[in-house]
Amino acid sequence: MAVALNTLVEEADRYLNSAKIHDYCPNGLQVEGRPQVMRIVSGVTASQALLDAAVQAQADLILVHHGYFWKGENPCVTGMKQRRLKTLLKHDISLLAYHLPLDLHPEVGNNVQLARHLDITVESALDPADSKVVGLVGSLAEPVSPRDFARRVQEVTGREPLLVEGPEMIRRVGWCTGGGQGYIDHAVAAGVDLYISGEASEQTFHSARENGISFIAAGHHATERYGVQALGEYLARRFAVEHLFIDCANPI
Repeated sequence: MAVALNTLVEEADRYLNSAKIHDYCPNGLQVEGRPQVMRIVSGVTASQALLDAAVQAQADLILVHHGYFWKGENPCVTGMKQRRLKTLLKHDISLLAYHLPLDLHPEVGNNVQLARHLDITVESALDPADSKVVGLVGSLAEPVSPRDFARRVQEVTGREPLLVEGPEMIRRVGWCTGGGQGYIDHAVAAGVDLYISGEASEQTFHSARENGISFIAAGHHATERYGVQALGEYLARRFAVEHLFIDCANPI
């Protein structure tokens, strides 16, 4: 069954409330392809590897978390950007991308989806007083050691996380997927035993150690695989179209 491209995009925009979220890139339809959609391919980043895989899968639309046209980037269509856009236009494939709207959503968002995979019960925003802080706070059913929780993360994500082991058992958790390591101070203020992000900075180690909490960097790509899959499944159910998630490996 096919659905009109405009109808699918309008529903995705509405569902994610994307028009009301200030971001570093345009959210929604970034490249327009054929007017009808029967097959969606989703992935974390609109890399050349994902585009080539989507062409092989005969996709009508590619749905991603990391799309194109970021604030401050060179606007010239040359090199890698030219090759990527040429692939989409040559094969008449649309590109649909959502960044912060896909981090924030209470059902299919990256943060909520990671919590479900790690069996964390969501309780509140990481900083309820600051809506610009993207992250959540929650709890585990039972206290676990930092190393045991790191093993759980490895089982879920399929990659060994970086662990800064704190002195306490873990019950209360704060997290922000992707490049959210800068929110560790908000996590400390929230009184967590563990903060999880995708990436780590040099100073993250010291913040965790000196504040007596554990920290896990589980990978930017690895922590942001789940939101786009959930959104793809939502759209597939809503419009009775096909959906295929393609995971292009990324160790970062």
